[in-house]
Amino acid sequence: MFNFIEILSVSLILFSVIDILGNIPFIIDMRKKMGTIESGKATIAAASIMIIFLYLGNVMLSLFGIDVESFAIAGGIILFLLGLEMVLGRNIFKSNPHLSKTSSIVPLAFPLLAGAGTLTTILSLRAEYYHVNILVGIIINSLLVYAILKTSKWLERKIGEGGFDILRKVFGVILLSIAIKLIKTNLNL
Repeated sequence: MFNFIEILSVSLILFSVIDILGNIPFIIDMRKKMGTIESGKATIAAASIMIIFLYLGNVMLSLFGIDVESFAIAGGIILFLLGLEMVLGRNIFKSNPHLSKTSSIVPLAFPLLAGAGTLTTILSLRAEYYHVNILVGIIINSLLVYAILKTSKWLERKIGEGGFDILRKVFGVILLSIAIKLIKTNLNL
């Protein structure tokens, strides 16, 4: 069941979709407005949402009469659009700019880290990978998210805005490739 290649693939896919590095400018802006971000609270909330969706997502789908393959194709389309956003620097999906006192949960943990793209990806990954490998990928990404949230000020100084733009575009191309593979696989092409 444990497969290093699958864990690595899942981890990279989730890392691309969560796009924690690309979201650092938003995180820094939120930290300036709110004064602080509770990194642990945000990470635990996002990981919990992802894990619950990993195991109960199919139940939710069955309530609507949707099969995993159809959801995976829809997820592939969403991933494709997210990849386009990253590569082209255009916003296709709109986010809620209003911040509340629960900013570590909303909008940071949900929908920024564990949003529609991430949840769709998790269900799409279920069509190709073992659950345990996806779970390990979620945990690895949660640890990375926590580390990046904790060091976001330092990262901002070291990498700079241009460096983040390059990383965002690279992960965007990877995400586009993953989206096409998901669509092809589930269309049986």
